[in-house]
Amino acid sequence: MSALPPCPKCNSEFTYEDGSNLVCPECAHEWSAQEAAAADDGPKVYRDAAGNVLQDGDTVSVIKDLKLKGSGGTVKMGTKVKNIRLVDSDHDIDCKIDGFGAMSLKSEFVKKV
Repeated sequence: MSALPPCPKCNSEFTYEDGSNLVCPECAHEWSAQEAAAADDGPKVYRDAAGNVLQDGDTVSVIKDLKLKGSGGTVKMGTKVKNIRLVDSDHDIDCKIDGFGAMSLKSEFVKKV
């Protein structure tokens, strides 16, 4: 079974082929296989929950309460995180949050301010 690329619009991994196009069942976005191959050549683009492109040094806001493993605390919805750093790992963002310290966040749980 060949691995199809995730949806470029919503990052869903449930894409499927429909003729010469690729289709996302979650957001109904369609794109050609040539576009997907061309997209793999460039650097990784990090996007927030609203689809805005993130860059190093941006300020973001947490869009839902996030429970922290180990410490038992919770990062509340609306918490602003300044000066983020984008990394290529299982979590996309390294940052420091006041009162919690250094941590990693997934870009799907933040919104660019």
